Amino acid sequence: MITGGLAGTATAHMWQQYGPGRADAAAEWLRRARAHQQRMHWELLSKAIDDPALAVVIDNYGLDLTPEKRRQYLYANLWYINAFYLYESGLLNQRELFSSLRELFQSEHMREYWENTRPHRASLDPSSVEAEVGRIAETLLREIDEADTDEWWVVGEPPSE
Repeated sequence: MITGGLAGTATAHMWQQYGPGRADAAAEWLRRARAHQQRMHWELLSKAIDDPALAVVIDNYGLDLTPEKRRQYLYANLWYINAFYLYESGLLNQRELFSSLRELFQSEHMREYWENTRPHRASLDPSSVEAEVGRIAETLLREIDEADTDEWWVVGEPPSE
């Protein structure tokens, strides 16, 4: 969940390197840097999922998790971050992100992961895209909890674009 800070650092570096006259080149560099960071995130978490000895290195949940539960949390994080990256890159709009999150939150494991990682999101810059997505997810989860229907696909009010 440190993607926002890394993107800001990369932007400052690009500005120093390319300056205002090379906006297209800088934007392309940032796009490639984000794609590389997303691949690295996937690879690092995949290694942790595959090897419990590596997973404990990034276990900052503050809970006594079994190796199986830790793997589930890491996998849930991959699904959430996948939806976040799709939204951040413009491949999903807010309504589509909302629908994707609504589907993810049908899993009790995903909901448990979300509840137990709430402190991780508390330190996000409130104006960041990541915090915005977190607020959408929090609102949706509350609406799911309060819903009086088994028709989960209609629960919640999608955000207006």
